Amino acid sequence: MHRGWRYLRFILLSAALAAPLASAKPVIAMQERDEHDRDRDHRRVYDADHHDYHDWDDREDGIYRHWLEERHEAYREFHRLKRKEQQEYWRFRHEHQEHEEHEHH
Repeated sequence: MHRGWRYLRFILLSAALAAPLASAKPVIAMQERDEHDRDRDHRRVYDADHHDYHDWDDREDGIYRHWLEERHEAYREFHRLKRKEQQEYWRFRHEHQEHEEHEHH
């Protein structure tokens, strides 16, 4: 009989300790989603061919979308492009960057 009580206490104690963990998972998922959204708004992307970084903000995203429209391509997140396509985009950016700097000054 003592053995049965020992197992029952173990099961109850395990359930009591596991309950807070089960309710914490949605909170952690929400925090991860918020961090992901923040990272998406303030992300830096490395251009290996030109050895520099670009801030991926709303302005860069707009230029990227314009580049896709000129190529008659549907929107895809930049990091999902093939490496060759990413290189083509950065080549486009560097060719047009000087022109953009003159427009903003």
